[in-house]
Amino acid sequence: MGSQRNHPFLLLPFFLITILHLTPPSHSAAAAAAADYTTVVYKGCANQSLSDPTGVYSQALSSLFGTLIAQSSSSRFFKTTAGGGQTTITGLFQCRGDLSNVDCYTCVSGLPVLIDKLCGRPIAARMQLLGCYMLYEVSGFAQISGMEMLYKSCSATNAGGAGFEERRDTALSSLENGMSGGGAAAGGGGGGFYATSYESVYVLGQCEGDVGSSDCVECVKNAVQKSQVECGSSVSGQIYLHKCFISYRYYPNGEPKKSGSASFTSPSSSSSSTSSGSGSNTGKTVAIIVGGAAGVGFLVIFLLFARNLTKKKDDY
Repeated sequence: MGSQRNHPFLLLPFFLITILHLTPPSHSAAAAAAADYTTVVYKGCANQSLSDPTGVYSQALSSLFGTLIAQSSSSRFFKTTAGGGQTTITGLFQCRGDLSNVDCYTCVSGLPVLIDKLCGRPIAARMQLLGCYMLYEVSGFAQISGMEMLYKSCSATNAGGAGFEERRDTALSSLENGMSGGGAAAGGGGGGFYATSYESVYVLGQCEGDVGSSDCVECVKNAVQKSQVECGSSVSGQIYLHKCFISYRYYPNGEPKKSGSASFTSPSSSSSSTSSGSGSNTGKTVAIIVGGAAGVGFLVIFLLFARNLTKKKDDY
Protein backbone atom coordinates (compact mmCIF):
# COMPACT_ATOMS: atom_id res chain seq x y z
CA MET A 1 0.00 0.00 0.00
CA GLY A 2 2.90 2.34 0.72
CA SER A 3 4.75 1.49 -2.45
CA GLN A 4 5.44 4.27 -4.93
CA ARG A 5 3.34 4.02 -8.06
CA ASN A 6 4.86 4.36 -11.52
CA HIS A 7 3.15 6.44 -14.21
CA PRO A 8 4.29 5.05 -17.55
CA PHE A 9 2.13 7.47 -19.54
CA LEU A 10 4.31 10.31 -18.30
CA LEU A 11 6.97 8.83 -20.57
CA LEU A 12 4.83 9.43 -23.65
CA PRO A 13 5.51 13.18 -24.20
CA PHE A 14 9.25 12.62 -23.71
CA PHE A 15 9.21 9.69 -26.15
CA LEU A 16 7.37 11.68 -28.83
CA ILE A 17 9.69 14.66 -28.37
CA THR A 18 12.68 12.33 -28.79
CA ILE A 19 11.22 10.98 -32.05
CA LEU A 20 10.57 14.49 -33.35
CA HIS A 21 14.14 15.56 -32.56
CA LEU A 22 15.52 12.47 -34.28
CA THR A 23 13.52 13.13 -37.45
CA PRO A 24 15.77 14.94 -39.96
CA PRO A 25 14.30 17.81 -42.01
CA SER A 26 13.07 16.57 -45.37
CA HIS A 27 14.74 19.34 -47.35
CA SER A 28 17.60 21.11 -45.64
CA ALA A 29 18.94 24.23 -47.35
CA ALA A 30 22.43 22.76 -47.74
CA ALA A 31 21.14 19.52 -49.26
CA ALA A 32 18.90 21.41 -51.69
CA ALA A 33 21.74 23.63 -52.85
CA ALA A 34 24.18 20.74 -53.24
CA ALA A 35 21.67 18.64 -55.16
CA ASP A 36 21.09 21.63 -57.42
CA TYR A 37 24.53 22.70 -58.60
CA THR A 38 25.94 19.17 -58.93
CA THR A 39 23.10 17.95 -61.16
CA VAL A 40 24.27 16.78 -64.60
CA VAL A 41 22.81 18.90 -67.40
CA TYR A 42 24.47 17.26 -70.40
CA LYS A 43 27.62 15.51 -71.57
CA GLY A 44 29.56 15.85 -74.80
CA CYS A 45 31.85 12.96 -75.70
CA ALA A 46 33.91 12.74 -78.89
CA ASN A 47 33.27 9.63 -80.97
CA GLN A 48 36.98 8.80 -81.27
CA SER A 49 38.60 7.07 -78.30
CA LEU A 50 42.00 8.11 -77.01
CA SER A 51 44.66 5.73 -78.36
CA ASP A 52 47.15 5.45 -75.53
CA PRO A 53 49.30 2.28 -75.68
CA THR A 54 52.16 3.86 -73.69
CA GLY A 55 49.98 5.63 -71.12
CA VAL A 56 51.33 9.09 -72.02
CA TYR A 57 47.87 10.58 -72.58
CA SER A 58 46.51 9.06 -69.38
CA GLN A 59 49.35 10.59 -67.40
CA ALA A 60 48.82 14.00 -69.00
CA LEU A 61 45.06 13.82 -68.43
CA SER A 62 45.48 12.91 -64.77
CA SER A 63 47.88 15.83 -64.34
CA LEU A 64 45.41 18.15 -66.08
CA PHE A 65 42.50 17.07 -63.88
CA GLY A 66 44.61 17.48 -60.75
CA THR A 67 45.59 21.03 -61.69
CA LEU A 68 42.03 22.04 -62.55
CA ILE A 69 40.62 20.67 -59.30
CA ALA A 70 43.32 22.41 -57.25
CA GLN A 71 42.64 25.75 -58.94
CA SER A 72 38.89 25.49 -58.36
CA SER A 73 39.34 26.20 -54.65
CA SER A 74 40.41 29.77 -55.40
CA SER A 75 39.16 30.56 -58.91
CA ARG A 76 35.93 30.20 -60.86
CA PHE A 77 37.70 29.86 -64.21
CA PHE A 78 41.01 28.30 -65.16
CA LYS A 79 42.49 27.07 -68.42
CA THR A 80 45.75 25.17 -68.84
CA THR A 81 47.58 22.46 -70.76
CA ALA A 82 49.34 19.24 -69.84
CA GLY A 83 51.75 17.02 -71.74
CA GLY A 84 53.75 18.31 -74.68
CA GLY A 85 54.04 18.18 -78.46
CA GLN A 86 51.51 15.87 -80.07
CA THR A 87 50.38 14.64 -76.67
CA THR A 88 49.36 18.10 -75.42
CA ILE A 89 45.92 18.21 -73.81
CA THR A 90 44.13 21.51 -73.23
CA GLY A 91 41.50 21.74 -70.54
CA LEU A 92 39.48 24.20 -68.51
CA PHE A 93 36.76 24.50 -65.92
CA GLN A 94 34.31 27.24 -65.08
CA CYS A 95 31.93 27.68 -62.17
CA ARG A 96 28.76 29.73 -62.19
CA GLY A 97 29.41 33.25 -60.97
CA ASP A 98 27.16 32.98 -57.91
CA LEU A 99 28.93 29.94 -56.43
CA SER A 100 31.27 30.33 -53.48
CA ASN A 101 34.83 29.00 -53.69
CA VAL A 102 33.84 26.02 -51.54
CA ASP A 103 30.85 25.19 -53.75
CA CYS A 104 32.97 25.67 -56.87
CA TYR A 105 35.56 23.22 -55.59
CA THR A 106 32.86 20.72 -54.62
CA CYS A 107 31.29 20.99 -58.06
CA VAL A 108 34.53 20.73 -60.06
CA SER A 109 36.13 17.95 -58.01
CA GLY A 110 33.47 15.48 -59.11
CA LEU A 111 33.75 16.21 -62.84
CA PRO A 112 36.72 13.95 -63.75
CA VAL A 113 34.93 10.93 -62.26
CA LEU A 114 31.75 11.78 -64.19
CA ILE A 115 33.69 12.22 -67.42
CA ASP A 116 35.38 8.84 -66.97
CA LYS A 117 32.08 7.17 -66.06
CA LEU A 118 29.87 8.71 -68.76
CA CYS A 119 32.38 9.26 -71.59
CA GLY A 120 35.28 6.90 -70.99
CA ARG A 121 38.52 8.24 -72.49
CA PRO A 122 37.67 10.00 -75.78
CA ILE A 123 39.97 12.52 -77.46
CA ALA A 124 37.70 15.33 -76.23
CA ALA A 125 34.94 15.59 -73.64
CA ARG A 126 32.74 18.17 -71.94
CA MET A 127 30.68 17.64 -68.79
CA GLN A 128 28.15 20.29 -67.82
CA LEU A 129 26.58 20.46 -64.37
CA LEU A 130 24.17 23.16 -63.23
CA GLY A 131 26.94 24.87 -61.27
CA CYS A 132 30.08 24.19 -63.30
CA TYR A 133 31.58 22.48 -66.32
CA MET A 134 34.88 21.00 -67.43
CA LEU A 135 36.24 20.19 -70.86
CA TYR A 136 39.41 18.87 -72.39
CA GLU A 137 40.65 18.14 -75.90
CA VAL A 138 43.84 16.72 -77.38
CA SER A 139 46.05 18.75 -79.68
CA GLY A 140 44.61 19.03 -83.19
CA PHE A 141 40.98 18.44 -82.21
CA ALA A 142 38.59 20.18 -84.61
CA GLN A 143 37.29 23.50 -83.26
CA ILE A 144 33.68 24.67 -83.42
CA SER A 145 32.07 28.10 -83.43
CA GLY A 146 31.53 29.80 -80.09
CA MET A 147 27.91 30.36 -81.15
CA GLU A 148 27.22 26.68 -81.75
CA MET A 149 24.31 25.42 -79.64
CA LEU A 150 25.40 22.43 -77.58
CA TYR A 151 22.26 21.82 -75.56
CA LYS A 152 18.81 23.21 -74.84
CA SER A 153 16.27 22.41 -72.16
CA CYS A 154 12.75 23.80 -72.13
CA SER A 155 10.17 23.02 -69.46
CA ALA A 156 7.20 20.94 -70.55
CA THR A 157 5.01 23.29 -68.51
CA ASN A 158 3.73 26.35 -70.35
CA ALA A 159 2.93 29.61 -68.60
CA GLY A 160 -0.77 30.29 -68.25
CA GLY A 161 -2.30 33.69 -68.73
CA ALA A 162 -1.45 36.57 -71.01
CA GLY A 163 1.70 38.59 -70.84
CA PHE A 164 4.22 35.91 -69.86
CA GLU A 165 6.32 36.10 -73.01
CA GLU A 166 6.46 39.90 -72.71
CA ARG A 167 7.67 39.65 -69.11
CA ARG A 168 10.22 37.00 -70.04
CA ASP A 169 11.50 39.01 -72.99
CA THR A 170 11.85 42.10 -70.80
CA ALA A 171 13.85 40.09 -68.26
CA LEU A 172 16.07 38.69 -71.02
CA SER A 173 16.56 42.19 -72.42
CA SER A 174 17.71 43.31 -68.97
CA LEU A 175 20.14 40.39 -69.01
CA GLU A 176 21.57 41.55 -72.34
CA ASN A 177 21.98 45.08 -71.01
CA GLY A 178 23.66 43.78 -67.88
CA MET A 179 26.13 41.75 -69.90
CA SER A 180 26.80 44.79 -72.10
CA GLY A 181 27.83 46.63 -68.97
CA GLY A 182 30.39 43.96 -68.16
CA GLY A 183 28.12 41.86 -66.00
CA ALA A 184 28.78 41.11 -62.37
CA ALA A 185 32.34 39.88 -62.73
CA ALA A 186 32.82 36.53 -61.04
CA GLY A 187 35.53 36.94 -58.44
CA GLY A 188 38.57 34.79 -58.98
CA GLY A 189 38.28 34.58 -62.74
CA GLY A 190 37.24 36.39 -65.87
CA GLY A 191 34.04 35.91 -67.75
CA GLY A 192 30.90 38.01 -67.53
CA PHE A 193 28.18 36.76 -65.19
CA TYR A 194 24.89 38.53 -64.63
CA ALA A 195 21.63 37.66 -62.89
CA THR A 196 18.47 39.75 -62.66
CA SER A 197 14.69 39.51 -62.60
CA TYR A 198 11.55 41.19 -63.84
CA GLU A 199 8.05 40.48 -62.52
CA SER A 200 8.84 36.98 -61.23
CA VAL A 201 10.96 35.99 -64.25
CA TYR A 202 14.50 35.28 -63.07
CA VAL A 203 17.34 35.14 -65.59
CA LEU A 204 21.09 34.65 -65.58
CA GLY A 205 23.83 34.38 -68.14
CA GLN A 206 27.54 33.70 -68.24
CA CYS A 207 30.33 33.59 -70.80
CA GLU A 208 33.44 31.46 -70.77
CA GLY A 209 36.24 33.15 -68.86
CA ASP A 210 38.52 33.87 -71.82
CA VAL A 211 35.84 35.40 -74.04
CA GLY A 212 36.17 39.14 -74.75
CA SER A 213 33.44 41.58 -73.73
CA SER A 214 32.03 42.23 -77.20
CA ASP A 215 32.06 38.53 -78.12
CA CYS A 216 30.38 37.74 -74.80
CA VAL A 217 27.54 40.18 -75.46
CA GLU A 218 27.09 38.77 -78.96
CA CYS A 219 27.02 35.22 -77.63
CA VAL A 220 24.41 36.03 -74.97
CA LYS A 221 22.20 37.84 -77.49
CA ASN A 222 22.39 34.79 -79.72
CA ALA A 223 21.42 32.53 -76.82
CA VAL A 224 18.50 34.82 -75.90
CA GLN A 225 17.14 34.67 -79.44
CA LYS A 226 17.40 30.89 -79.44
CA SER A 227 15.58 30.65 -76.11
CA GLN A 228 12.68 32.72 -77.45
CA VAL A 229 12.38 30.53 -80.53
CA GLU A 230 13.15 27.13 -79.00
CA CYS A 231 11.27 27.43 -75.70
CA GLY A 232 8.26 29.55 -76.68
CA SER A 233 5.97 29.91 -73.64
CA SER A 234 7.79 27.34 -71.46
CA VAL A 235 8.03 28.55 -67.86
CA SER A 236 11.75 27.83 -67.81
CA GLY A 237 14.58 27.18 -70.19
CA GLN A 238 18.32 26.82 -70.59
CA ILE A 239 20.36 27.45 -73.71
CA TYR A 240 24.00 26.35 -73.79
CA LEU A 241 26.20 27.63 -76.60
CA HIS A 242 29.87 26.71 -76.89
CA LYS A 243 31.07 29.93 -75.24
CA CYS A 244 28.11 31.06 -73.12
CA PHE A 245 24.80 30.01 -71.60
CA ILE A 246 21.60 31.62 -70.36
CA SER A 247 18.85 30.40 -68.07
CA TYR A 248 15.42 31.76 -67.22
CA ARG A 249 12.69 30.62 -64.86
CA TYR A 250 9.23 31.99 -64.11
CA TYR A 251 7.86 31.86 -60.56
CA PRO A 252 4.17 32.86 -60.77
CA ASN A 253 3.88 32.85 -56.97
CA GLY A 254 7.12 34.72 -56.38
CA GLU A 255 10.68 33.51 -56.01
CA PRO A 256 11.13 30.69 -53.46
CA LYS A 257 13.35 31.31 -50.45
CA LYS A 258 16.96 31.45 -51.62
CA SER A 259 19.55 29.04 -50.26
CA GLY A 260 22.89 29.55 -51.91
CA SER A 261 22.62 28.61 -55.57
CA ALA A 262 19.30 26.80 -55.28
CA SER A 263 17.28 29.64 -56.80
CA PHE A 264 17.99 28.60 -60.38
CA THR A 265 17.06 24.96 -60.69
CA SER A 266 17.01 22.76 -63.73
CA PRO A 267 13.99 23.37 -65.96
CA SER A 268 14.15 19.80 -67.20
CA SER A 269 11.12 17.83 -66.09
CA SER A 270 13.25 14.70 -65.82
CA SER A 271 15.77 16.40 -63.53
CA SER A 272 12.97 17.78 -61.39
CA SER A 273 11.28 14.41 -61.06
CA THR A 274 14.61 12.78 -60.17
CA SER A 275 15.23 15.25 -57.37
CA SER A 276 11.66 14.91 -56.20
CA GLY A 277 11.87 11.13 -56.24
CA SER A 278 15.04 11.15 -54.18
CA GLY A 279 13.46 13.39 -51.58
CA SER A 280 10.33 11.25 -51.55
CA ASN A 281 12.31 8.05 -50.98
CA THR A 282 14.19 9.68 -48.10
CA GLY A 283 10.91 10.82 -46.60
CA LYS A 284 9.45 7.30 -46.88
CA THR A 285 12.50 5.78 -45.21
CA VAL A 286 12.32 8.26 -42.35
CA ALA A 287 8.56 7.64 -41.98
CA ILE A 288 9.10 3.87 -41.79
CA ILE A 289 11.84 4.24 -39.17
CA VAL A 290 9.86 6.70 -37.07
CA GLY A 291 6.65 4.68 -37.41
CA GLY A 292 8.42 1.51 -36.31
CA ALA A 293 10.04 3.29 -33.38
CA ALA A 294 6.68 4.74 -32.33
CA GLY A 295 5.08 1.28 -32.47
CA VAL A 296 7.78 -0.23 -30.30
CA GLY A 297 7.51 2.70 -27.90
CA PHE A 298 3.77 2.34 -27.45
CA LEU A 299 4.17 -1.41 -26.94
CA VAL A 300 6.70 -0.77 -24.17
CA ILE A 301 4.38 1.78 -22.55
CA PHE A 302 1.45 -0.67 -22.70
CA LEU A 303 3.52 -3.43 -21.06
CA LEU A 304 4.68 -1.07 -18.33
CA PHE A 305 1.08 -0.01 -17.69
CA ALA A 306 -0.09 -3.64 -17.50
CA ARG A 307 2.76 -4.43 -15.15
CA ASN A 308 1.81 -1.47 -13.00
CA LEU A 309 -1.80 -2.68 -12.73
CA THR A 310 -0.63 -6.17 -11.75
CA LYS A 311 1.67 -4.72 -9.12
CA LYS A 312 -1.18 -2.57 -7.81
CA LYS A 313 -3.37 -5.68 -7.29
CA ASP A 314 -0.52 -7.41 -5.48
CA ASP A 315 -0.15 -4.43 -3.14
CA TYR A 316 -3.80 -4.71 -2.13
